[in-house]
Amino acid sequence: MAKTNSEGRDKSLPYSDIIRERVEKMQIKILGIETSCDETAAAVVNCDGVVLSNVIYSQIDIHKIYGGVVPEIAARNHIAKIDHVVATALSDAGVALSHIDAIAVTYGPGLVGALLTGLNFAKALAYSANLPLIAVNHLEGHIASAYLENVDFRPPFVALIASGGHSHLVHVKDYGKYEVLGKTADDAAGEAFDKVARTLGLPYPGGVEIDRLAKLGNPHAIPFPRPKADAGLDFSFSGLKSAVLNYLNAAKMKGEDINPADVAASFQEAVVDILTQKAIKSCQATNSTRLAVVGGVACNSQLKASLQQACQREGVHLHIPKPIFCTDNAAMIAMAAHVYHRQGKFAALSLNAVPSLEL
Repeated sequence: MAKTNSEGRDKSLPYSDIIRERVEKMQIKILGIETSCDETAAAVVNCDGVVLSNVIYSQIDIHKIYGGVVPEIAARNHIAKIDHVVATALSDAGVALSHIDAIAVTYGPGLVGALLTGLNFAKALAYSANLPLIAVNHLEGHIASAYLENVDFRPPFVALIASGGHSHLVHVKDYGKYEVLGKTADDAAGEAFDKVARTLGLPYPGGVEIDRLAKLGNPHAIPFPRPKADAGLDFSFSGLKSAVLNYLNAAKMKGEDINPADVAASFQEAVVDILTQKAIKSCQATNSTRLAVVGGVACNSQLKASLQQACQREGVHLHIPKPIFCTDNAAMIAMAAHVYHRQGKFAALSLNAVPSLEL
Protein backbone atom coordinates (compact mmCIF):
# COMPACT_ATOMS: atom_id res chain seq x y z
CA MET A 1 0.00 0.00 0.00
CA ALA A 2 1.29 3.44 -0.89
CA LYS A 3 2.26 5.69 2.00
CA THR A 4 0.22 8.85 2.56
CA ASN A 5 0.73 11.97 4.62
CA SER A 6 -1.82 13.74 6.83
CA GLU A 7 -3.61 15.13 3.76
CA GLY A 8 -3.93 11.67 2.22
CA ARG A 9 -1.39 12.52 -0.47
CA ASP A 10 0.09 9.46 -2.13
CA LYS A 11 3.82 9.82 -1.49
CA SER A 12 4.59 7.36 -4.26
CA LEU A 13 3.08 9.69 -6.87
CA PRO A 14 5.58 11.53 -9.09
CA TYR A 15 5.96 15.16 -8.06
CA SER A 16 4.70 16.21 -11.53
CA ASP A 17 1.33 14.59 -10.80
CA ILE A 18 1.13 16.30 -7.43
CA ILE A 19 1.97 19.64 -9.05
CA ARG A 20 -0.68 19.21 -11.74
CA GLU A 21 -3.32 18.44 -9.13
CA ARG A 22 -2.38 21.44 -7.00
CA VAL A 23 -2.10 23.89 -9.91
CA GLU A 24 -5.62 22.98 -11.00
CA LYS A 25 -6.87 23.90 -7.53
CA MET A 26 -4.66 27.02 -7.26
CA GLN A 27 -3.36 25.85 -3.90
CA ILE A 28 0.39 25.76 -4.48
CA LYS A 29 2.26 27.15 -1.47
CA ILE A 30 6.05 27.36 -1.35
CA LEU A 31 8.13 27.96 1.76
CA GLY A 32 11.14 30.11 0.89
CA ILE A 33 14.33 30.37 2.96
CA GLU A 34 16.96 33.09 2.47
CA THR A 35 20.28 33.39 4.35
CA SER A 36 22.73 34.70 1.76
CA CYS A 37 24.08 37.55 3.89
CA ASP A 38 22.91 38.94 7.24
CA GLU A 39 19.13 38.51 7.09
CA THR A 40 17.59 35.27 8.27
CA ALA A 41 14.34 35.11 6.33
CA ALA A 42 11.47 32.73 5.64
CA ALA A 43 8.21 33.25 3.77
CA VAL A 44 5.21 31.40 2.39
CA VAL A 45 4.02 32.54 -1.04
CA ASN A 46 1.04 31.35 -3.06
CA CYS A 47 1.25 30.47 -6.75
CA ASP A 48 -0.43 33.75 -7.72
CA GLY A 49 2.19 35.83 -5.90
CA VAL A 50 0.18 36.42 -2.73
CA VAL A 51 2.55 36.68 0.24
CA LEU A 52 1.00 34.72 3.09
CA SER A 53 3.90 35.47 5.43
CA ASN A 54 7.27 37.19 5.22
CA VAL A 55 9.50 36.98 8.30
CA ILE A 56 12.89 38.70 8.39
CA TYR A 57 15.35 38.69 11.27
CA SER A 58 17.89 41.43 10.59
CA GLN A 59 21.39 41.49 12.06
CA ILE A 60 21.99 45.18 11.34
CA ASP A 61 22.36 46.12 15.01
CA ILE A 62 24.89 43.31 15.49
CA HIS A 63 27.11 44.29 12.56
CA LYS A 64 26.71 48.05 12.96
CA ILE A 65 29.58 48.29 15.43
CA TYR A 66 31.92 46.76 12.83
CA GLY A 67 30.81 49.06 10.00
CA GLY A 68 29.78 46.10 7.83
CA VAL A 69 28.83 42.44 7.79
CA VAL A 70 31.23 40.02 9.52
CA PRO A 71 30.70 36.66 7.76
CA GLU A 72 31.42 34.39 10.73
CA ILE A 73 29.13 36.36 13.03
CA ALA A 74 26.42 36.33 10.37
CA ALA A 75 26.59 32.55 10.02
CA ARG A 76 26.41 31.98 13.78
CA ASN A 77 23.35 34.18 14.11
CA HIS A 78 21.64 32.39 11.22
CA ILE A 79 22.12 29.12 13.10
CA ALA A 80 20.63 30.61 16.25
CA LYS A 81 17.56 32.11 14.56
CA ILE A 82 16.60 30.03 11.53
CA ASP A 83 14.41 27.47 13.29
CA HIS A 84 12.35 30.19 14.97
CA VAL A 85 12.10 32.28 11.79
CA VAL A 86 10.82 29.34 9.71
CA ALA A 87 8.34 28.30 12.40
CA THR A 88 7.05 31.87 12.62
CA ALA A 89 6.64 32.08 8.83
CA LEU A 90 4.47 28.95 8.84
CA SER A 91 2.48 30.20 11.83
CA ASP A 92 1.92 33.66 10.31
CA ALA A 93 0.74 32.04 7.08
CA GLY A 94 -1.70 29.91 9.02
CA VAL A 95 -0.39 26.69 7.50
CA ALA A 96 1.29 23.56 8.72
CA LEU A 97 4.33 22.08 7.01
CA SER A 98 2.02 19.39 5.63
CA HIS A 99 0.25 22.12 3.59
CA ILE A 100 3.49 23.21 1.92
CA ASP A 101 4.20 21.89 -1.58
CA ALA A 102 7.92 22.64 -1.88
CA ILE A 103 10.80 24.24 -0.04
CA ALA A 104 12.87 26.84 -1.86
CA VAL A 105 16.26 28.02 -0.70
CA THR A 106 18.98 30.41 -1.84
CA TYR A 107 22.13 28.49 -2.77
CA GLY A 108 24.17 31.40 -4.11
CA PRO A 109 25.61 33.90 -4.57
CA GLY A 110 26.44 35.07 -1.06
CA LEU A 111 28.58 34.40 2.01
CA VAL A 112 29.41 30.70 2.08
CA GLY A 113 28.82 30.18 5.81
CA ALA A 114 25.52 32.03 5.69
CA LEU A 115 24.38 30.16 2.59
CA LEU A 116 25.22 26.77 4.09
CA THR A 117 23.13 27.46 7.17
CA GLY A 118 19.95 28.06 5.18
CA LEU A 119 20.74 25.38 2.63
CA ASN A 120 21.37 22.62 5.16
CA PHE A 121 18.26 23.57 7.13
CA ALA A 122 16.13 23.51 3.97
CA LYS A 123 17.54 20.16 2.87
CA ALA A 124 16.87 18.59 6.24
CA LEU A 125 13.33 19.98 6.29
CA ALA A 126 12.62 18.80 2.74
CA TYR A 127 13.92 15.32 3.54
CA SER A 128 11.98 14.97 6.78
CA ALA A 129 8.71 16.22 5.24
CA ASN A 130 9.18 14.37 1.92
CA LEU A 131 8.94 17.65 0.00
CA PRO A 132 10.73 18.68 -3.19
CA LEU A 133 13.67 21.06 -2.81
CA ILE A 134 14.06 24.00 -5.19
CA ALA A 135 17.39 25.77 -5.59
CA VAL A 136 17.12 29.52 -6.25
CA ASN A 137 19.74 31.97 -7.42
CA HIS A 138 19.65 35.03 -5.16
CA LEU A 139 19.73 37.36 -8.18
CA GLU A 140 16.80 35.53 -9.72
CA GLY A 141 15.01 36.04 -6.44
CA HIS A 142 15.48 39.81 -6.71
CA ILE A 143 14.03 39.73 -10.22
CA ALA A 144 11.06 37.68 -9.00
CA SER A 145 10.30 40.31 -6.35
CA ALA A 146 8.74 42.29 -9.20
CA TYR A 147 5.96 39.68 -9.40
CA LEU A 148 5.03 39.73 -5.72
CA GLU A 149 1.49 40.98 -5.18
CA ASN A 150 1.49 42.30 -8.76
CA VAL A 151 -0.01 39.81 -11.21
CA ASP A 152 -0.09 42.40 -14.00
CA PHE A 153 3.70 42.81 -14.21
CA ARG A 154 5.25 40.07 -16.34
CA PRO A 155 8.06 39.46 -18.86
CA PRO A 156 9.50 40.66 -21.09
CA PHE A 157 11.16 43.55 -19.25
CA VAL A 158 14.52 44.93 -18.19
CA ALA A 159 15.53 44.47 -14.56
CA LEU A 160 18.01 46.72 -12.80
CA ILE A 161 19.35 44.81 -9.80
CA ALA A 162 21.03 47.28 -7.46
CA SER A 163 22.00 46.02 -4.03
CA GLY A 164 24.86 45.86 -1.57
CA GLY A 165 26.54 43.03 -3.43
CA HIS A 166 25.25 43.30 -6.99
CA SER A 167 24.69 45.76 -9.83
CA HIS A 168 23.20 44.00 -12.87
CA LEU A 169 21.12 44.90 -15.88
CA VAL A 170 19.14 41.90 -17.07
CA HIS A 171 16.82 41.38 -20.00
CA VAL A 172 14.08 39.13 -18.63
CA LYS A 173 12.81 37.50 -21.81
CA ASP A 174 10.41 35.16 -20.05
CA TYR A 175 9.98 33.52 -16.66
CA GLY A 176 13.34 31.90 -15.93
CA LYS A 177 14.95 33.14 -19.17
CA TYR A 178 17.56 35.84 -18.71
CA GLU A 179 20.20 37.72 -20.65
CA VAL A 180 22.73 39.70 -18.61
CA LEU A 181 23.23 43.00 -20.43
CA GLY A 182 25.70 44.53 -18.01
CA LYS A 183 27.15 44.22 -14.53
CA THR A 184 29.68 45.89 -12.28
CA ALA A 185 33.36 45.37 -12.88
CA ASP A 186 34.20 46.05 -9.24
CA ASP A 187 32.11 47.50 -6.39
CA ALA A 188 28.34 47.20 -6.44
CA ALA A 189 26.30 50.38 -6.04
CA GLY A 190 25.19 49.49 -2.52
CA GLU A 191 28.74 48.63 -1.53
CA ALA A 192 29.94 52.04 -2.74
CA PHE A 193 27.21 53.72 -0.67
CA ASP A 194 28.34 51.84 2.45
CA LYS A 195 32.03 52.63 1.95
CA VAL A 196 31.50 56.34 1.30
CA ALA A 197 29.13 56.53 4.29
CA ARG A 198 31.76 54.96 6.53
CA THR A 199 34.33 57.48 5.32
CA LEU A 200 31.93 60.28 6.22
CA GLY A 201 31.50 58.80 9.70
CA LEU A 202 27.92 57.69 9.06
CA PRO A 203 26.55 54.51 10.65
CA TYR A 204 25.96 51.20 8.85
CA PRO A 205 24.05 50.53 6.65
CA GLY A 206 25.26 53.51 4.71
CA GLY A 207 22.76 53.71 1.88
CA VAL A 208 19.93 54.99 4.06
CA GLU A 209 22.23 57.49 5.79
CA ILE A 210 23.61 58.86 2.51
CA ASP A 211 20.07 59.28 1.19
CA ARG A 212 19.05 61.14 4.35
CA LEU A 213 22.10 63.42 4.45
CA ALA A 214 22.00 64.13 0.70
CA LYS A 215 18.64 65.89 1.12
CA LEU A 216 20.49 68.61 3.04
CA GLY A 217 23.22 69.12 0.44
CA ASN A 218 23.83 70.44 -3.07
CA PRO A 219 24.06 67.58 -5.60
CA HIS A 220 26.05 69.79 -7.97
CA ALA A 221 28.56 71.11 -5.44
CA ILE A 222 31.31 68.63 -6.31
CA PRO A 223 31.83 67.34 -9.89
CA PHE A 224 32.51 63.69 -9.12
CA PRO A 225 33.21 61.52 -12.19
CA ARG A 226 30.77 59.09 -13.83
CA PRO A 227 32.91 55.98 -14.53
CA LYS A 228 31.89 54.00 -17.64
CA ALA A 229 29.09 56.48 -18.30
CA ASP A 230 29.65 56.32 -22.05
CA ALA A 231 30.85 52.72 -22.34
CA GLY A 232 28.44 49.84 -22.92
CA LEU A 233 26.08 48.70 -20.19
CA ASP A 234 28.61 47.61 -17.55
CA PHE A 235 29.12 49.50 -14.30
CA SER A 236 32.15 50.59 -12.30
CA PHE A 237 31.78 52.30 -8.95
CA SER A 238 35.27 51.81 -7.55
CA GLY A 239 36.64 54.88 -9.33
CA LEU A 240 33.80 57.03 -8.07
CA LYS A 241 34.37 55.80 -4.53
CA SER A 242 38.10 56.60 -4.87
CA ALA A 243 37.27 60.07 -6.19
CA VAL A 244 35.24 60.78 -3.05
CA LEU A 245 38.05 59.51 -0.80
CA ASN A 246 40.62 61.60 -2.71
CA TYR A 247 38.45 64.71 -2.38
CA LEU A 248 38.12 64.23 1.37
CA ASN A 249 41.83 63.54 1.86
CA ALA A 250 42.86 66.53 -0.26
CA ALA A 251 40.54 68.85 1.65
CA LYS A 252 41.91 67.56 4.96
CA MET A 253 45.53 68.08 3.86
CA LYS A 254 44.75 71.64 2.75
CA GLY A 255 42.86 72.41 5.92
CA GLU A 256 39.69 73.15 3.96
CA ASP A 257 36.23 72.79 5.46
CA ILE A 258 34.17 69.85 4.25
CA ASN A 259 30.40 69.96 3.92
CA PRO A 260 29.36 66.29 4.44
CA ALA A 261 25.88 66.97 3.05
CA ASP A 262 27.35 68.30 -0.21
CA VAL A 263 29.65 65.29 -0.46
CA ALA A 264 26.78 62.89 0.12
CA ALA A 265 24.50 64.70 -2.33
CA SER A 266 27.15 64.94 -5.07
CA PHE A 267 28.18 61.30 -4.67
CA GLN A 268 24.58 60.11 -4.70
CA GLU A 269 23.87 62.22 -7.79
CA ALA A 270 26.74 60.52 -9.62
CA VAL A 271 25.54 57.01 -8.71
CA VAL A 272 21.96 57.82 -9.67
CA ASP A 273 23.06 59.34 -12.98
CA ILE A 274 24.98 56.19 -13.88
CA LEU A 275 22.19 53.79 -12.89
CA THR A 276 19.51 55.82 -14.66
CA GLN A 277 21.47 56.23 -17.89
CA LYS A 278 22.36 52.55 -18.11
CA ALA A 279 18.83 51.39 -17.27
CA ILE A 280 17.30 53.55 -20.01
CA LYS A 281 19.97 52.46 -22.50
CA SER A 282 19.14 48.84 -21.69
CA CYS A 283 15.46 49.42 -22.39
CA GLN A 284 16.33 51.07 -25.70
CA ALA A 285 18.72 48.27 -26.69
CA THR A 286 16.09 45.60 -26.06
CA ASN A 287 13.03 47.58 -27.20
CA SER A 288 11.61 47.07 -23.72
CA THR A 289 8.73 49.18 -22.47
CA ARG A 290 8.90 47.87 -18.89
CA LEU A 291 11.64 48.40 -16.32
CA ALA A 292 11.78 46.77 -12.89
CA VAL A 293 14.20 48.14 -10.31
CA VAL A 294 14.95 45.68 -7.52
CA GLY A 295 17.42 45.25 -4.67
CA GLY A 296 18.08 47.43 -1.65
CA VAL A 297 19.28 50.47 -3.63
CA ALA A 298 15.84 50.58 -5.29
CA CYS A 299 14.66 52.19 -2.02
CA ASN A 300 16.85 55.26 -2.63
CA SER A 301 14.57 58.30 -2.99
CA GLN A 302 16.76 60.11 -5.52
CA LEU A 303 17.04 57.03 -7.72
CA LYS A 304 13.26 56.61 -7.72
CA ALA A 305 12.73 60.25 -8.72
CA SER A 306 15.36 60.11 -11.46
CA LEU A 307 14.01 56.89 -12.96
CA GLN A 308 10.41 58.08 -12.81
CA GLN A 309 11.35 61.19 -14.77
CA ALA A 310 13.47 59.29 -17.31
CA CYS A 311 10.89 56.54 -17.81
CA GLN A 312 8.09 59.03 -18.29
CA ARG A 313 10.17 60.79 -20.91
CA GLU A 314 10.98 57.54 -22.74
CA GLY A 315 7.53 55.97 -22.48
CA VAL A 316 8.73 53.15 -20.22
CA HIS A 317 6.58 51.68 -17.44
CA LEU A 318 8.58 51.70 -14.20
CA HIS A 319 7.90 49.17 -11.47
CA ILE A 320 9.62 49.17 -8.08
CA PRO A 321 8.43 46.57 -5.54
CA LYS A 322 7.49 47.53 -2.00
CA PRO A 323 10.59 48.37 0.09
CA ILE A 324 10.16 45.19 2.19
CA PHE A 325 10.53 43.14 -1.01
CA CYS A 326 13.57 45.11 -2.26
CA THR A 327 15.90 44.26 0.61
CA ASP A 328 16.87 40.61 1.12
CA ASN A 329 13.80 38.54 1.91
CA ALA A 330 12.46 35.02 1.45
CA ALA A 331 9.22 35.96 -0.32
CA MET A 332 11.19 36.71 -3.48
CA ILE A 333 12.95 33.32 -3.20
CA ALA A 334 9.63 31.50 -2.91
CA MET A 335 8.21 33.50 -5.84
CA ALA A 336 11.15 32.61 -8.07
CA ALA A 337 10.71 28.95 -7.12
CA HIS A 338 7.17 28.82 -8.47
CA VAL A 339 8.51 28.80 -12.04
CA TYR A 340 10.68 25.76 -11.31
CA HIS A 341 7.85 24.12 -9.44
CA ARG A 342 5.56 24.35 -12.46
CA GLN A 343 8.32 22.88 -14.61
CA GLY A 344 9.07 20.09 -12.15
CA LYS A 345 12.70 21.22 -11.78
CA PHE A 346 13.85 20.15 -8.34
CA ALA A 347 17.26 19.97 -6.68
CA ALA A 348 18.96 16.91 -5.26
CA LEU A 349 19.68 16.75 -1.53
CA SER A 350 23.36 16.78 -2.47
CA LEU A 351 22.95 20.45 -3.48
CA ASN A 352 25.84 22.61 -2.28
CA ALA A 353 26.29 26.33 -1.81
CA VAL A 354 27.85 28.31 -4.68
CA PRO A 355 29.08 31.63 -3.23
CA SER A 356 30.04 33.10 -6.64
CA LEU A 357 27.00 31.81 -8.54
CA GLU A 358 26.26 33.71 -11.75
CA LEU A 359 22.80 34.41 -13.13
